[in-house]
Amino acid sequence: MTTATSITVRVPLAIRHRPGRKTIVVPAEAGPAAVPTRADPALVKALARAHRYQRMLDQGRHASLTELAAAEKVDRSFLGKLLSLTLLAPDLVEAILEGRCDAGLPALLRPFPASWHEQASTLAAGSSPA
Repeated sequence: MTTATSITVRVPLAIRHRPGRKTIVVPAEAGPAAVPTRADPALVKALARAHRYQRMLDQGRHASLTELAAAEKVDRSFLGKLLSLTLLAPDLVEAILEGRCDAGLPALLRPFPASWHEQASTLAAGSSPA
C-alpha cells in the first residue's frame, strides 16, 4: 500500500474589490498567462456620461450646467466634477478603458491639473493610474 501525499501550490495574487464583484489580479512576473483585469465599470460609465453631457452642451441642447443638471436629475456640482473627466489625458483614458487604472472614481473626481503631463503624477500621488 502506498501512503497518500499532498502537494501544496502557492500562487501569489491580489484581490481587488470593485463595485459588485471581486477581481483576482495575478502579478506581472507570472508571465504571458497573466490575464489583464477588466475595466472598472463605474469609471467607464462615468467617462461615457461625461462625454455625453459635454456633447449635449456643445450641441446647444442645454444652455447651462444648471439646466443640464435639472434635465438629467443630477446634482449640479456632481455634473461639474463629472465634466472634468473630459479633460483627462488620452493615455489616462486608455488606461481606464483597458483596466490598468487603479484610481477609483472618487480620486478622478477630485480636482486635477489641466496639463496632461501633470495629470499622471498628480493622480499617482493618490493611487497609481497606469
